[in-house]
Amino acid sequence: MRDLLPPAVAVAVAGASDWAGELLPAERACLGERAVQSRRRDFTAGRVCARRAMAALGVPPVAVPSAADRSPVWPAGVVGAITHTRGYCAAVAARSGEVRSVGIDAEGHRELNAGVRRLICLPEEQDRCARLPVGTSWPAVLFSAKETVYKVWHPVVGTWLDFHDALVELDPDAGTFTARIAPARLDATPLARPPALVTGRFAVDDALVRTAAVLLSG
Repeated sequence: MRDLLPPAVAVAVAGASDWAGELLPAERACLGERAVQSRRRDFTAGRVCARRAMAALGVPPVAVPSAADRSPVWPAGVVGAITHTRGYCAAVAARSGEVRSVGIDAEGHRELNAGVRRLICLPEEQDRCARLPVGTSWPAVLFSAKETVYKVWHPVVGTWLDFHDALVELDPDAGTFTARIAPARLDATPLARPPALVTGRFAVDDALVRTAAVLLSG
C-alpha cells in the first residue's frame, strides 16, 4: 500500500506473526467468543497493523474497536482504514488535520462471473472494461476501487454507498481511478457539501488487486 499513498499516510502491512498477535480488551469484546478462526485472524492482523500505523504517527497504543456496522473506530485526531483478504492485510492511519478521510482495499485478482459484474458495475463501466487491455480482471479492479471509495465516503458522510452510486473510470496507463458519486446520492446526504469526486490509485499483480484513495483536509 505504501506505493499508492502520500507520505502523510502511515502504512502497515501484516507480517507472518501479526495474524496471531495480541488484541486489547476493547477489541476482544468486539470480536466476541463465537467468531470463527478466519475472522479472528483477519481481525487481529488488522488491529495489530492499525496500531503499528498509528505508532508511526507518534500515537501511543490504543484500541481500535468496531462500530455497529463493523467499521473501525479510530481515536480522536486520527483517520484510518483496514483491509484484509486471503493472505494479505494492511492498515493505514493519518492525522485528521492533514487527511480528511482515507480508504484502502485489497482483493484477489480473479475473473468475476456475469452476475457479480452486474452487481458491481454500471453498464457503461462494463463497456469500458471490455475495451481495456487484456490480461487484467478490470471488474475486480472496479470492485476494489468502489470498496475504497466507500471507506473514504462513510466516515465523512455517515451513510451507505451502493456499488451503483459511484461511476468509476480507470486509467490503466497512470494506475489511477476517478469515482463520481451519483447526484441523487449526493442530494440525499445530510452534508451541505459531500465529496462528489474521489480519486485514487491502483496496482495489480498476478495474485492481488490493491486500491487506495484520500481526501485531504482543508
